[in-house]
Amino acid sequence: MDFLLANWMLILVALISGSLLLAPMLRGGVGGGVTPGEAVQLINREKAVVVDVCQPDEYRAAHVGGAKNIPLGELQEKLPAAVKNKSVPLVLVCASGMRSGRAAVIARKLGYEKAQSLTGGLKGWREANLPVETGLK
Repeated sequence: MDFLLANWMLILVALISGSLLLAPMLRGGVGGGVTPGEAVQLINREKAVVVDVCQPDEYRAAHVGGAKNIPLGELQEKLPAAVKNKSVPLVLVCASGMRSGRAAVIARKLGYEKAQSLTGGLKGWREANLPVETGLK
């Protein structure tokens, strides 16, 4: 007990640093996702599949070229049929990056170990001056 009282400051620092290290894992992944530039490299080099988790009307308005549309609420049911190869990198996209972060967690639970969220979502994609498409595919 004397040890705890004498070293309370060190114990507090250890607990805080440990919780900061665990926070990204609890949010669903280390690093928080891929940047638009990293996503382009994954698409070009590793044939990553892009999945837009927005609602169909949002997808119709604008989406990353070649993206498949599977709304977040339907992801668990429809992703295995849409992307059969679980070893391929998966880039999940939404308008801002919030829904795609949740989608990446769901995809990893389904066995897609290389599932990552696009940081900043479609907004970040546009800010990087990357092309978007409109309409349904």
